[in-house]
Amino acid sequence: MTERGQSGASQLSNRTAIVIGGGPAGLMAAEMLSAQGVRVDLYDAMPSPGRKFLLAGRGGLNLTHAEPSVRFNSRFRDSTPHMAPLLEAFDANALCAWVHELGIETFVGSSQRVFPVGMKAAPLLRAWLHRLRANGVCFHMRHRWLGWHDRQGGALRFSTPNGEIEAGADAVILALGGGSWARLGSDGAWVPLLQNRGIDVAPLVPANCGFDSTWSAHFRERFAGQPLKSIVARVCDRHGRLHERAGELLITATGIEGSLAYAFSAELRELIATNGQAILHIDLNPSQPAEWVATEIAHPRGARSLTSHLHSRVGIHGVKAGLLREILGGEGFHTLEQLAPAIKSLPLTLTATKPLDEAISSAGGVRFAALDEHLMACAVPGIFCAGEMLDWEAPTGGYLLTGCFASGRKAGQGAARWLGQLPG
Repeated sequence: MTERGQSGASQLSNRTAIVIGGGPAGLMAAEMLSAQGVRVDLYDAMPSPGRKFLLAGRGGLNLTHAEPSVRFNSRFRDSTPHMAPLLEAFDANALCAWVHELGIETFVGSSQRVFPVGMKAAPLLRAWLHRLRANGVCFHMRHRWLGWHDRQGGALRFSTPNGEIEAGADAVILALGGGSWARLGSDGAWVPLLQNRGIDVAPLVPANCGFDSTWSAHFRERFAGQPLKSIVARVCDRHGRLHERAGELLITATGIEGSLAYAFSAELRELIATNGQAILHIDLNPSQPAEWVATEIAHPRGARSLTSHLHSRVGIHGVKAGLLREILGGEGFHTLEQLAPAIKSLPLTLTATKPLDEAISSAGGVRFAALDEHLMACAVPGIFCAGEMLDWEAPTGGYLLTGCFASGRKAGQGAARWLGQLPG
């Protein structure tokens, strides 16, 4: 499918740009360029734009987060120095204002997460695509980028339903996503293509992902699919810093998923890479101090089973009791000196991340050192990079989308400057 709308820009120039990738970063880059009169052709391997964006909105589209900007920016961990200028130029307030201009209202939830009224991604995407087509953006769907004509560059090669084609432009913005959700287009196939042009790329690894553990057959069969609710998890990262967070985990057939696994995915992944395993400590009863738990467990239980005793005295039952027995073993589970401390700090050993394609997002990508301040590749002038293919990661909660919007905006503006359509 190829289509170009009627331009709403004041005057089209003779400057051209190609955007490869129809996710939030690519669409935002296309908007920035088309608003400056640049003729934009957007290519994507999928049948329609925004496939992963729509999937992200299935459970309620979390656009951004309303927390203070300093704390917001810190969520990007080691990449904060590089991402902060982009986020400050297009922060949560600016993003919401942009959404409102598209005719979509937003609201702030109790967790300070920001959603569109109606919670759906489709109305926002429809309004956005209408704006882009009105600005003259031409969409080429089912066009998979294959790289350049040769190692020295030249025309861009695309595989299409009608065979291979080549295309060229004055500037190119790459917004190809990371390595997760390959079926929606983010397959990381671009990594060797950029490396062959001298662009430094950090390996793609899972982020916001689940982890493997070693369950017994009994525990797996009985508790897989059950959530561990109202817990606090702690992890000591490879630098010796302690991280703590309340939330929940989901027991899977091979390990854990859920909000706490995602929140600590970077720390846990790095520990596994360094030590071969990571220890996540779980407080199964965070509402009570350790002394109270120890006193309640030591209370005489008479003829009651230990399982009934734990339920009645400290509220531990079901999957929580099962996890205690799984990790402590039968003897440890029945030893009060081990059981009481374990309720407050149960050590769960994790051995591996889930596969990259099962992760919500990926870390790694084009290193910022390989780009200038406008996100143009130093080794290949005129090539800009944006979105999840950059070397940053952030937790769920609106941070991922905001990072994609902000970097797409920056790359689009950078390309417009490169083309002389914006002042330097």
